[in-house]
Amino acid sequence: MNDFTKEYDARMEKTIRSVEGDFAAVRAGRANAQVLDRITVEYYGTPTPLNQVASISSPDPRQLLIQPWDRSLLKAIEKAINTSDLGINPQNDGRVIRLNFPQLTEERRKDLTKQVRKYGENGKVAVRNIRRDAMDKIKAMKKKSEITEDMAKDYEKELQALTDKRCKEIDGLTAAKEKELMSV
Repeated sequence: MNDFTKEYDARMEKTIRSVEGDFAAVRAGRANAQVLDRITVEYYGTPTPLNQVASISSPDPRQLLIQPWDRSLLKAIEKAINTSDLGINPQNDGRVIRLNFPQLTEERRKDLTKQVRKYGENGKVAVRNIRRDAMDKIKAMKKKSEITEDMAKDYEKELQALTDKRCKEIDGLTAAKEKELMSV
């Protein structure tokens, strides 16, 4: 791999890490604190990630316990969870918020599988956009005579191989997450 493609490979790697983060946020029937990573709470007028204003623990496999450091945030946290796409009703007891994760229904599993496929497809589109940017740069370099015709063809071939590899990686991640969701 040459220096030119290394830069684009690093960008594609970041895209894959982003897709993995998206997949981690999809709940699979058991409590996972990562599902709360995208939730922000209004804290003194500033949207702040939930994990920066409260401690999150899992007392049992189907429950998350959110304990804010400032009790005045309980209502704001409850509101943020209700407006998110989590699909769980928080239970506020005045000190902590409990999130009980019910067993997933077949219909909900299928919805989550569709969501996972969408995340995977978005990841592949992002990888292809990175390839397109690289191809545009190759054409510009060729036009300015910075690289030869043969070098341009080698770069393009290497980029295509890299793109195919990354898309296969995303397909593998998607299949693994779908399997996790569909297992009872």
